[in-house]
Amino acid sequence: MDRISVAVKVFFEEPFWIGVVERTSEEGLRVCKVTFGAEPKDCQVAEFFLEHYYRLRFSPAVEAVVRVERLNPKRMQREAHRQVQEAGIGTKSQQALKLQHERLKTERKASGRERQEADQLRKFMLKQQKKKEKHRGR
Repeated sequence: MDRISVAVKVFFEEPFWIGVVERTSEEGLRVCKVTFGAEPKDCQVAEFFLEHYYRLRFSPAVEAVVRVERLNPKRMQREAHRQVQEAGIGTKSQQALKLQHERLKTERKASGRERQEADQLRKFMLKQQKKKEKHRGR
């Protein structure tokens, strides 16, 4: 059976509130970064993810260990409290976000290059057409 766990961390990173969504499955750890404006309330965060979860663009999978062990309820509560107090993004999350950022950057460069080449070709063809029109009457 495929198990998926999703964790959302919201923290303040000057000047915005940032939400990091970590999705762990058998494939590995995938991360997505969401920027909020003002400080979101818990109900606003939950509502946002209910509406927009399937539109989020997650990073490529990074290897992560999936644990399937049962924890003592008190230990789980302590761990949850520790995670709430913890500030910042975990290193695996940072790696996954970095991979996503690099992938999007290469996609942007490729599409920009194609657009530039198409524009140059269009300008060249326009020049050639003007040149032919000048020689037509004589």
